Amino acid sequence: MSTKYVYFFGGGKAEGTGTMKDVLGGKGAGLAEMTNAGIPVPPGFTITTEACNLYYSNSGQVPAEVQQQQDAMRRRLEETQGRRLGDAADPLLVSVRSGAKFSMPGMMDTILNLGLNDQSVLGLARTTGNRRFAFDSYRRFLSMFGNVVLGIEKDAFEEEIRALKSTRGVQSDVELTESDLEELAATFRRLIRERTGSDFPQDPGVQLNMARDAVFRSWRNDRAVYYRKQHGIPENLGTAVNIQTMVFGNKGPSSGTGVGFTRNPATGQKEFYGEYLLNAQGEDVVAGIRTPKPIAQLETEMKPVYDELRRITSRLEHHYRDVQDFEFTIEDGKLYMLQTRVGKRTTQAAIRIAVDMVGEKLITREEALMRVEAQQLDQMLHPRIAPSAKAEVLARGLAASPGAASGEIVFDPNEAVELSASKKVILVRNETNPDDIHGMDAAQGILTATGGMTSHAAVVARGMGKCCVAGCSVVRIDEPAGLMRIGEKVLRKGDIITLNGSTGEVLLGSVPTLEPEESGEFKTFM
Repeated sequence: MSTKYVYFFGGGKAEGTGTMKDVLGGKGAGLAEMTNAGIPVPPGFTITTEACNLYYSNSGQVPAEVQQQQDAMRRRLEETQGRRLGDAADPLLVSVRSGAKFSMPGMMDTILNLGLNDQSVLGLARTTGNRRFAFDSYRRFLSMFGNVVLGIEKDAFEEEIRALKSTRGVQSDVELTESDLEELAATFRRLIRERTGSDFPQDPGVQLNMARDAVFRSWRNDRAVYYRKQHGIPENLGTAVNIQTMVFGNKGPSSGTGVGFTRNPATGQKEFYGEYLLNAQGEDVVAGIRTPKPIAQLETEMKPVYDELRRITSRLEHHYRDVQDFEFTIEDGKLYMLQTRVGKRTTQAAIRIAVDMVGEKLITREEALMRVEAQQLDQMLHPRIAPSAKAEVLARGLAASPGAASGEIVFDPNEAVELSASKKVILVRNETNPDDIHGMDAAQGILTATGGMTSHAAVVARGMGKCCVAGCSVVRIDEPAGLMRIGEKVLRKGDIITLNGSTGEVLLGSVPTLEPEESGEFKTFM
């Protein structure tokens, strides 16, 4: 009997289960579990972590047996959906995502809208009656594939978008017209040809294999290696690859995408917590490109979808008996769940959630004690701003991760690492991305000009126990000049600021702090 390397999920039944994290990775196991529970999950298949390890032991080549199983599953998915990858008339599109046994948010790579080419984009435009949506999806795929698979720096594509928006006199991507996006797709294809010496691959089978291999390679990228060392995750686990039918949050005003938690991951409060964007794809929310809306607003904009989302996520929390971090997409008013996993949280939140769940009889006292690691308790000894402190409030952003920190402003993550050996620094960025993790680790706190409570900066800072103020939109950063502007005030690299991650305030200078005390849930827990 040959080894099974590829597992299907879809149609209310999955070949895997939620207990198979070693084989399917956390994301694949979650997709299988949700599918078997009857939750609306777009169908697809998972290539196992063992296939990843074989890829490395086979000099960066996927063995023929794995390729054969993948091709068979692709045909099964196409039959299930009644569409083929790259079909010029009515194309099937898929996402290609990583998923290791242990959650590593943002550390590995994702490619969306795979299966588009110069012909299938026209088919997508015809079948949806929405040419703008089709070319929006195509330009997104070209930039993701160019960056993740072909190794072209992300900013090369972003610069082209910024230039086009400037020429058109618009601020946001959603203000670009159908013809603008068609022009952008052509620009991106030209950029790929110039940077790689080869044309963008039109064959969807070639696209899929290249994307799969890129996800396998991302297991050993610098940021993933750094994250595993930081969190004690073994190197030999490998990542699974999840290939899943695309559902589209960027089809128009009745579509959208979001991420959320079943409880507040910063404070532990029992509240439905998250953010979403209408007419957007998932990367738009976590990358901080547009500032998302709080998830409570979805109840006003799409009440039936909001109510269904509340029911499903409450069910998931009770099933897993822990806080869930979930991703969802709304396509033309229909809800799809794309992921569920145990949510990263601050130590303050972990303690409150553990104590509350004992009270709710979801977990035992013994389980509650094991939910908080000993080293995490050290975070409870972090300082907070003294209530009597007098300080100039420069700006207010989102209270993304609690605590207080003072330090010299630094704009470059590499410089943050160098300077942290001799002084305390605050890393200031327009938005962080996974490549910044070493600088975030070295800094006392993180300040970002864009992004929300579920942005990369917020999620990673909470996991690190660092204070973070995100989405501080009044901050204007001029990194080449080594300065930032807040209104009329100019602050330069080396100037000292203080962040209050519990209120979202950015304060001038070094502000007095108080040591924490044992009270409330912390006292109960101890």
